[in-house]
Amino acid sequence: MMQPLRGKDFMLRPFRAADVAQFVAAVRESMATVGVWMPWARIDYNAYDAQEWFARCDVNMADGSAFDIGVFAPDGRELYGGVAINQIRREDNLGNLGYWIRQGRQRQGLATGAATMMACHGFHGLGLTRLEIVAAEANLASRGVAERVGAQFECIARNRLILRGRPIAAAVYSLVPESFGGI
Repeated sequence: MMQPLRGKDFMLRPFRAADVAQFVAAVRESMATVGVWMPWARIDYNAYDAQEWFARCDVNMADGSAFDIGVFAPDGRELYGGVAINQIRREDNLGNLGYWIRQGRQRQGLATGAATMMACHGFHGLGLTRLEIVAAEANLASRGVAERVGAQFECIARNRLILRGRPIAAAVYSLVPESFGGI
């Protein structure tokens, strides 16, 4: 199990059963922002969905294939959102860095801070040598976070993501330990 990581304004830690209600509330609150870009964020998202997600996160963390965790208040009680290194490919020593912040906590630097801390964990804790951030081309908020953490823009990849059953173009960014300013 991953140990909590503490920042000045937040804490990163694995989800717990006690977080289910807050997770559901955060998803439902964020339909106008997160829900536009994340197909899993639905207005009918419920406790069962959250419990299934938390269970999958635990399994993935145990086998080292993904580290999807919560972004919480410094005391670990209020859920702000989530951050992850997932889609880990050990043969290429890389993973995908993703993040989301509930609508009521957006524009406070939390996504940038959480993504920076998680990238440090990916490089130092997991020993990865490349992290990719893939955001829908029109998702300017997510792309802004990628740029603020110092990720290098590489390309607009055609049909890179599927959103609501349709392929869409995505901006691909990368972080590598040698040029990552968060280390």
